[in-house]
Amino acid sequence: MPNNGTNAVIGGGGFHHIAIRAFDFEKTLAFYAALGCEKKHGWGSDERANGGKDSRAAMLDVGDGNYIEVFAGREGDPNQEIAEGGLLHFALRSTATDEALERARAAGATVTMEAKRVMPPNSETPHEFWIAFVRGFNGEIIEFFYNDTL
Repeated sequence: MPNNGTNAVIGGGGFHHIAIRAFDFEKTLAFYAALGCEKKHGWGSDERANGGKDSRAAMLDVGDGNYIEVFAGREGDPNQEIAEGGLLHFALRSTATDEALERARAAGATVTMEAKRVMPPNSETPHEFWIAFVRGFNGEIIEFFYNDTL
């Protein structure tokens, strides 16, 4: 039974998943597997050969029972930079930010910020973070984040 969290307002709460649509479904699954994400469930089919639409999807456990949901069928130019929208990035918790960054780089991600320590200015409670950022194959921005208190 999954942990449903403690948010009484919405009946459980807690983060469950973030979803992305992939230009290359298999390449995206391989990338997240290289980061240690395990495929827990998949569905749909690749019907493009019959003139249909690729409907494959998969739920990838990021390591704590939360997921990245990957959908096939994104169209357009995968090399075109994605315009920033309401979602800036998603972060994966890591106690080895440097190593996570290098694994992502080796798997083909574009590094957008090398690993570094940061202290957010004017913080209500001073916290030091160790962070790094990469861009995945679908334009998604992934942060590797370490802090021993958050």
